[in-house]
Amino acid sequence: MISPAVLLLLGWMLIPLSMTLYFSFLRYNLLQPGSGNPFVGWENYYWFVTDPSFKAALFNTLILVGGVLLITTLGGIGFALLLDRPMFGQGVIRIMVIAPFFVMPTVSGLVWKNMFMNPVNGIFGHLASAIGMQPVDFFGQIPLASIIFIVSWMWLPFATLILLTALQSLDQEQIEAAEMDGANWLNRFWFMVLPHMARAITVVILIQTIFLLSVFAEILVTTNGGPGTATSRSWNCACGGHRGTPPHEETLGPAPE
Repeated sequence: MISPAVLLLLGWMLIPLSMTLYFSFLRYNLLQPGSGNPFVGWENYYWFVTDPSFKAALFNTLILVGGVLLITTLGGIGFALLLDRPMFGQGVIRIMVIAPFFVMPTVSGLVWKNMFMNPVNGIFGHLASAIGMQPVDFFGQIPLASIIFIVSWMWLPFATLILLTALQSLDQEQIEAAEMDGANWLNRFWFMVLPHMARAITVVILIQTIFLLSVFAEILVTTNGGPGTATSRSWNCACGGHRGTPPHEETLGPAPE
């Protein structure tokens, strides 16, 4: 027998998904919701996959997700190992490490864009000029790498928190016994610590992948998919950002006032 909580969860997930699929087969315009919404079949999907930037958007998505997962997973393991050691002000340091996760994506993108990565007024630009180097235009020269760095900065605290929790659940008596048997730090980490953190690493990868596939705000406020298609994502294709207005929207006319 299915419990009411499971039914509620299924309804919470399946109803929005079903409505999304239903509207994807309609000629639906949010500016004119009462314009008839005729059934157009696969036309919207055809428009999406034939967009010139579709392949670039798919490639950028894979690079973004893979890059962020690599940085946050390895960085989370490193920070978890450091934070698990006794140190002065350990509680304050843990709060500071976790703090970026609570910053809104839009705010994070704007702060990195204007305060740090701006080649003229940004902190990195001033530091480069101070040591005689040419300031880097991060969002003009390496836009995708800059986006990966910003998103990784936001998700690294999440990975650190999950992995630190898993690390603290490890029985220290096993570590002490292995140390007494002559196992060095690398062997203890590779054969004991890392296998114990395997489930937590899997959880981090799965949860982050779900959210990283829908990254939107950080790209919108920094590059808006540019320059060109360098940081394009699927929402650029869906909005016709690189090919103009979809044919079924050209005949709708202006939105009613």
